[in-house]
Amino acid sequence: MSDQKTAGPLAGLVVADFSRILAGPYATMLLADMGAEVIKVESPIGDDTRTWVPPVRDEVSTYYLSINRNKKSIVLDLKDPDDLAAAQRLAARADIVIENFRPGLMARFGLDYESIAEANPGVVYASISGFGTGAGKDYPGYDLMVQAISGLMSLTGSPDGQPFRAGISVFDVMTGMHANIGILSALNVRHATGKGQHVEVNLLASALSGLVNQTGAYVAGGTVPTRMGNAHPSLFPYEPLPASDGEIIIIAGNDVQFSRLCAALGVPELVEDERFATNANRTKNREELRPLLEAELAKRTKAEWFEVLLAAGVASGPINTIAEGVQFADGLGLAPVVEVGEGDAMVPSIRNPITFSSSDLRYDLPPPTLGEHTDEIRAWLDAEEEDA
Repeated sequence: MSDQKTAGPLAGLVVADFSRILAGPYATMLLADMGAEVIKVESPIGDDTRTWVPPVRDEVSTYYLSINRNKKSIVLDLKDPDDLAAAQRLAARADIVIENFRPGLMARFGLDYESIAEANPGVVYASISGFGTGAGKDYPGYDLMVQAISGLMSLTGSPDGQPFRAGISVFDVMTGMHANIGILSALNVRHATGKGQHVEVNLLASALSGLVNQTGAYVAGGTVPTRMGNAHPSLFPYEPLPASDGEIIIIAGNDVQFSRLCAALGVPELVEDERFATNANRTKNREELRPLLEAELAKRTKAEWFEVLLAAGVASGPINTIAEGVQFADGLGLAPVVEVGEGDAMVPSIRNPITFSSSDLRYDLPPPTLGEHTDEIRAWLDAEEEDA
């Protein structure tokens, strides 16, 4: 049933997407970009994010638009016997099934892994939950809830202020990527053995893994990290510092980079100061080093320092708005914005971050309207059943 214009590395694979909101739809959009045929199964009221406004484009939620390109939408009410039968037929024909309902709900409809695998033993079935299938199976899986429970919010904000959430649903996105890693790994196993398998990920496990050095500090070092504002617990400088007209990010990730920074600032003698000679000492003595760096940075604007420091091989950067960030990437030739679809249906979107040397990505289908492809998909299912 594919009418895609380009063949990506996943071309020919059919994905039955029973997910909604963010983690699942983000994962399936990336699969669709790489050529998979993603069929988005929606209830009669549609994906929740269709109603998450503002902002909007042509009265459609930009939240929904940002994670649902290259998909086809079919409306199926799983409480309706005919629709449920269609959903089961779709899952039986799919290479990949992905869902993010509370654990146990899909089994009520005969759409769980065990039920689907009986008719489709090669299926790669991915389940996304908030807190796993054990004691946390009934917990609702919202990113903000996981940001709080995982400890991320305890690290975000000023030392003397209140905890803050991250500016995006970071663990939803991370879990979606973890789901895709599991899916692609399972596809590799299927290629070798012909056998499918059940891939399970959850937001809390992804969060604890994604907190990397912070959770590592606790489990390996017995240290409970706390809020440090924009400071880094193990590096200095690695934070915004004030130039003459505002703050600029300054990074010295090792001793060589610190030497380059000092030379660019005109204070090479700081490298020889025992207090600052090593990263461990710079981190320990950051309150003594910071004013020395700030005194030099105050002599130029942040734009001037950005140019000087990059030329010196020192990582630095302005603190941009989202608009400025997109424009900066465009100025580097990264072409971050792609046009999905054509004519009046065209929707600007952010480019998939992956490139392949010998495969194309696709950007041919704008995010579907609710049930836009229901008749087409039902006709395909009927034809497949007649051919079976």
